[in-house]
Amino acid sequence: MDSPALSEKIELEEAVELQHDQAQAAVPHIAPPKTWKQRFEFLKDPKFLRVLLLGQLLSLCITGTNVTTTKLANDYGLSAPTMQTFLVYALLAIVYNSYALYKRGLKGWLLQFWRRGIFYFFLGFVDVEGNYFVVKSYEYTNMLSAMLLDCWSTPVCMILSYFFLKVRYRWVQFLGVFIALVGLAMLVVSDVITGKNWTASDPVRGDLFCLLGATFYGLSNVGEEYMARKHPLYEVIGMFTFFATIINFVQMMIWERSEFSTLVAQPEAIGMIVAYTGCMFILYSLAPVMFRLGSALLYNLSLLTSDFYGLIFGLGLFGYTVTALYPVAYVIVIIGIAIYHIFPNPQPYMGTFDDSKVENERRELFGLPPVDEERVERPEIDANDAQNAHEAADERVHAH
Repeated sequence: MDSPALSEKIELEEAVELQHDQAQAAVPHIAPPKTWKQRFEFLKDPKFLRVLLLGQLLSLCITGTNVTTTKLANDYGLSAPTMQTFLVYALLAIVYNSYALYKRGLKGWLLQFWRRGIFYFFLGFVDVEGNYFVVKSYEYTNMLSAMLLDCWSTPVCMILSYFFLKVRYRWVQFLGVFIALVGLAMLVVSDVITGKNWTASDPVRGDLFCLLGATFYGLSNVGEEYMARKHPLYEVIGMFTFFATIINFVQMMIWERSEFSTLVAQPEAIGMIVAYTGCMFILYSLAPVMFRLGSALLYNLSLLTSDFYGLIFGLGLFGYTVTALYPVAYVIVIIGIAIYHIFPNPQPYMGTFDDSKVENERRELFGLPPVDEERVERPEIDANDAQNAHEAADERVHAH
């Protein structure tokens, strides 16, 4: 039973089995591809539902600003986009900078102003000019061109996110964006069919204004997403609206001083200004949250449904009529957003700002070492103390 031949055979079998196990371990495990049913399970994901509902709330806010701006222009003859947004920027700057002073103190506020002020100045500038040029474009071009060109901010966000935030999209996500834009095109065509379009007075100037404003919107959204993923929201909103308030005030004094008399002569218009300010305050407060949960691109995709909500208000306020294209187009936009989510939303290279980064961000602002470094140094000190205590105990034992 214990012959050399038998022992050699057993050793050979064990060697072969060992080689087989090693070969199996060297082969990487490849997960089976997901079925389409598994890919659509995100529809039940609470995070997706939060992003979807938040996006539609922001879309309703945009609708509110469009309705109030239309009422001001049609009923009160007031077209002053800079004056309207000045109140919004000023209120946001007061609220969020006050909270920043409470959280960080005057020294912390001055430090964030000194270190990142130039970036927030840029964000404030492009946001102010984006609002101005898009609203101004409606005075020169027709509604069909303005609405189609305004959606240029969506591909701008995609391009900027790809190059500057290092976001990598899948083909399905490009398809979702395309389908959502098709839904918007159907909404615009429906508007033209029902006679909501108007004649362009200077289409070239209007189209250029709209493209420029939409480009500014894309720059502002991606820049704000970048900062919102690295710093607290009260800093991001407070600082960029601080600069936007100053820029907007200077612009208002140059171009829209005469509009003050129009507003004062019609007290009813003040109610529209208050409603506009409330909608914009909510929009600017929640947009950075959307940037963290989703992205600047998802934010722009969500706003494509605002024309549908505008119809609901327009039925009673402006006598709009409905075509069969409207509900179909709305569903197509939502489908486009859902298709974009078939694969996980791609994340920028810097990740996102969560509770684990709060303390390190604060310490970096004040020039203190990160928490992780202190935790590395502390065990070394403790280990040295323990070693010294151990040697002292040994010496006492030997002395006795």
